[in-house]
Amino acid sequence: MQRAELQAYLQAFLQVDKFRDYAPNGLQVEGKAQIKRIVTGVTACQPLIDAAIAYQADVLLVHHGFFWKNEPQVLVGMKQRRIKALLAHDMNLFAYHLPLDAHPDVGNNARLAHQLALQDARPVTDSPQELLWRGQLPQRMSAEGFAEWITKQLGREPLHLPAVGDVIQTVAWCTGGAQDYIDQASALGVDAFISGEASERTFHSAAEQGVHYYAAGHHATERYGIQALGEHLAQQFGLEHKFVDIDNPV
Repeated sequence: MQRAELQAYLQAFLQVDKFRDYAPNGLQVEGKAQIKRIVTGVTACQPLIDAAIAYQADVLLVHHGFFWKNEPQVLVGMKQRRIKALLAHDMNLFAYHLPLDAHPDVGNNARLAHQLALQDARPVTDSPQELLWRGQLPQRMSAEGFAEWITKQLGREPLHLPAVGDVIQTVAWCTGGAQDYIDQASALGVDAFISGEASERTFHSAAEQGVHYYAAGHHATERYGIQALGEHLAQQFGLEHKFVDIDNPV
């Protein structure tokens, strides 16, 4: 397929125009016009770029790309090396941030729910930009048992900030760096909230509002959306697709 066709499809499929984001969504670095092979990954780091080059990909499709708000505009050092490698191999870089978090089928929140077998998973409002989701476990678990379940399903032990009570059934979540949604989760009356990271203030919010908090890793909670998007494109357009997971403990 042609690059322009892929770009237009992703723009519509992910409803990009409905989001105000911290970085441009879509084509960030232009490469060859004809697309046959795609590599997906969480972040456009050098090891992922190198893996895409080794696969002879035409497109590197990521959740975290380049050109973030307040990021230095000059192309020097690490950023220069990354972009130089993409340009040298005529490789397109596509990146989708909030639109991928929010998508109801291949989004990070939707796919995390699938990975954790959460039932009745849905955004807490009808807004297409809603990033906070809620659902429930098929059966109640202890707080410790839920931490063990997250570890098993994500391959990473979460940081658990405990609250009063030891029964988990209702859960809210938002992948990545969304720890401050814990206050909205508390207002929903859920037993637990999951995100990727934790801040110092998160400990107090969890303890004082009675919500168990599980910081399951920014990377670990956001591996599944971009992989699902790549698989969708492969099925939709007959493209070759490879997901590359660059290990990241954060």
